[in-house]
Amino acid sequence: MAMVETRFPDNFGALSPFGFAVTRADAEAAFDDFVAHRLARFGDNQDAMLAGEPFLYHAVIAQYLNCGLLDPRRVCASVDEACRAGRVPINAAEGFIRQILGWRECMRGIYWHFMPGYADENRLGATRPLPAFYWTADTNMACVAACVRQTRDEAYAHHIQRLMVTGNFALLAGVDPAELHRWYLAVYADAYEWVELPNTLGMSQFADGGLLASKPYAASGAYINRMSDYCRGCRYDVKKRTGAGACPFNFLYWDFIARHAVRLGANTRMQPVLRGWNRFAEKEQRQIRSEASRFLAAMDEDGSQ
Repeated sequence: MAMVETRFPDNFGALSPFGFAVTRADAEAAFDDFVAHRLARFGDNQDAMLAGEPFLYHAVIAQYLNCGLLDPRRVCASVDEACRAGRVPINAAEGFIRQILGWRECMRGIYWHFMPGYADENRLGATRPLPAFYWTADTNMACVAACVRQTRDEAYAHHIQRLMVTGNFALLAGVDPAELHRWYLAVYADAYEWVELPNTLGMSQFADGGLLASKPYAASGAYINRMSDYCRGCRYDVKKRTGAGACPFNFLYWDFIARHAVRLGANTRMQPVLRGWNRFAEKEQRQIRSEASRFLAAMDEDGSQ
């Protein structure tokens, strides 16, 4: 840490405060503390986002699992035991075990079966450079700014912050998935390529064309507003689709749907959304696309927005 402070004082990230376990004993103590004090409310709150609360009811143990300080079998068995003993509800135990025994192992299988070619997947043809505010948090979008600042300070963001804020924006804006992948790999303490790459290219960016996920995880500002308090006090109005002060996630979402309507037309899970786009009057469709184009052009030019 002293070497990093000396040689890379201006790099992204913060060395202090440092709260990660660095031994097996400390990692196991951190996990046991989660089971005792936060697991019971994990099921109800695992997708929630709250400004100023980076950890909420999450375990924050992925980095320990991925570097070998924790054994995933032991972790799953401990949570199962707590559920069978009546100390935590079934939705907490199931939600937690599924992320490790189900999702984490699925990512491992995808990575080792389809690499190295999987890293080059870009089925949506996204080519935009990663916006500068992914490094600076200099954006008027309160949700993105909050998640980037938290990432910088904690080297951590939970799955919904990654998938539905920073990942969702990159998907809607057409950011090159390889650039987003390199950012995630660089900024998170738990980011080992075998688990991070499929999550980013497959789940978040739909760059594999649906090999991993059955539909793009694209969403408007309404989802972020429902799952967080980020929209309170934001410069943008989450309830406005177009016009002055409209939330960029709203017009970018519909612009994304319009751009990829032909490609997504055969996807049954996207049919209701495509019907929604087709119900808009032609004038509103043109306005949505025009505002999206202006926003992205300005973002490309000055790196903020």
